[in-house]
Amino acid sequence: MGNTKKVRKAGRFGSRYGVGIRKRLLKVEDKQEKNYVCPFCGFKKVKRKAAGLYTCGKCHASFAGGAYLPITLPGSIIKKTVAQKSFVAKNKDFDEMIVKASEESEKETEEKKEDKPVKKEAEKKKEEKKKENKKKGKK
Repeated sequence: MGNTKKVRKAGRFGSRYGVGIRKRLLKVEDKQEKNYVCPFCGFKKVKRKAAGLYTCGKCHASFAGGAYLPITLPGSIIKKTVAQKSFVAKNKDFDEMIVKASEESEKETEEKKEDKPVKKEAEKKKEEKKKENKKKGKK
């Protein structure tokens, strides 16, 4: 068996497994055997070595990617958002907010530390007054 005109590489399965699965297999195998552009040197020489591992035939750089494609959909989305300048500006604003929040939390913790001894002193005074009142009541 092997290749056929109609079903190409899926001909190796004959009539087994169903038409839908064989068509999906063809789509995936066509994508994984294609050469892709290297992210390091820019040449179209990237080939799949194993599931998720790719190497460039030109610069011999190897990198991880998806199981069948060197670039995954979530990875491409993240790459686009990072490349946008608005994302960088929002990130700076976010960093400033974090710094302000940390400063405020530090102030709050300092205030709490200062408040605790004051409360203890006030409680001690109240206890002393109660003891004095008890002594006065007994006499």
